[in-house]
Amino acid sequence: MNDFIVKFGEIADSVSGFLWGWPMMILLLGTHVFLTIRLRCPQLKIFQAIKMSFKKDPDAAGDVSMFGALATSLAGTIGTGNIIGVATAVTLGGPGAVFWCWMTGVLGFSTKYAESLLGIKYRQRSEDGRMQGGPMYALEKGLGLKWLAVLFCVFTVLASFGIGNTVQANAISVLLNDAYSIPLWITGLVVSLLTALVILWGIKGISKVCTLLVPFMAGCFVLGCLVILVMNAEFVWPAVKTIVLSAFDPKAAGGGFAGGSVLLACRYGFARGLFSNESGLGSAPIVAAAAQTRNSVRHALVASTANFWDTVVICALTGIVLVSCILSGHSSFDDGATLTKSAFSIIPVIGTPILTIGISTFAFTTILGWTYCAERSLEYLAGQKFIKPFRVIWCICIFVGSVVNLSLVWSLADSMNALMAIPNLVSLLLLSGVIVRETKKYLWDKRLDDFDPELLQ
Repeated sequence: MNDFIVKFGEIADSVSGFLWGWPMMILLLGTHVFLTIRLRCPQLKIFQAIKMSFKKDPDAAGDVSMFGALATSLAGTIGTGNIIGVATAVTLGGPGAVFWCWMTGVLGFSTKYAESLLGIKYRQRSEDGRMQGGPMYALEKGLGLKWLAVLFCVFTVLASFGIGNTVQANAISVLLNDAYSIPLWITGLVVSLLTALVILWGIKGISKVCTLLVPFMAGCFVLGCLVILVMNAEFVWPAVKTIVLSAFDPKAAGGGFAGGSVLLACRYGFARGLFSNESGLGSAPIVAAAAQTRNSVRHALVASTANFWDTVVICALTGIVLVSCILSGHSSFDDGATLTKSAFSIIPVIGTPILTIGISTFAFTTILGWTYCAERSLEYLAGQKFIKPFRVIWCICIFVGSVVNLSLVWSLADSMNALMAIPNLVSLLLLSGVIVRETKKYLWDKRLDDFDPELLQ
């Protein structure tokens, strides 16, 4: 059995390495750059979009407010990828991986905007009145590629059990066990039950929980990072320089870091960046489709701010904290979990609790966000008849993920991310004309407050 696991792990690593080779990097980064140029750099609208995220459109069609949809989307992205994932990228790809992770967030702003726009543009009402949308509807209704829409949904359901379920559950149970000696099975049981209670409410219940938890814990985590940076003040600028320089020249990292290559830094930076902000992955537009919005562009701008909070703020802060702690000698260049734990332990008394509770809360809300994405994909494939059985299996997998070793899951999650991303990126590139037309109508012509009559149906 051990030989089989080792062999399977080698195969999983090989598949992940193949999928995240140069072709995927070129496709992903190329889409980010292409959309940034064609959409006239929507990143410049970041502050306008942040301000708009707190406004409500109660008379617009949709299931939840724009902020509720944003919080649910952030719940699916702010998780272990922001913290443990960034640390893993540093240990496997060197400090330069943080730069490429950050770049996926900055350039991915355009992609997140574009995919969210399509998610709303092609959304439709279910028989019971709920909004449904996402890449599968854009592929089917916009391009007539139903077979590719089906593949996207299959990959999404499979990916959800890794990126949105077992990985997150395992992170919670292991952290609580290490910090407070809570048995793995108890954590698994509690998280499973809490998830079951929340998902019974549907998107509105998930949105309410995420709206409360995400801003609070993100604020606590950012505050913890800032405290560490103040304590490591003399190493902050050297850490930034090391991250930027080693992104193009791994030898610039100097002592204390393992050797590597630009390819490794790019691969792990892009992989963890996508795992973190999910730009181009296709999960964000599934949630965006539920938003109450006057037109597709209005909430697309709000949805794209997720990249700012997720990658530009949290991932960047995490990366600088980790590298500064290595340079200062507080942390060793070890595995991701150990690196992160030793970095936060320099804060007296409350450092470990901030990290433990922060990751646990982030991971729990990620489970909730991905529950919704998986359910909508499954509903597209087979209707509502399998939703209840799926929820039972989903909660069982949370428990299983809490108590077993998941050393293979990161490679499998990276592979499923890539397979999800490909159909979504195809829709973005082929429907870029639609995206530009909608953007011109509502953003460039300054009509963001106008109602789109098609969205009121």
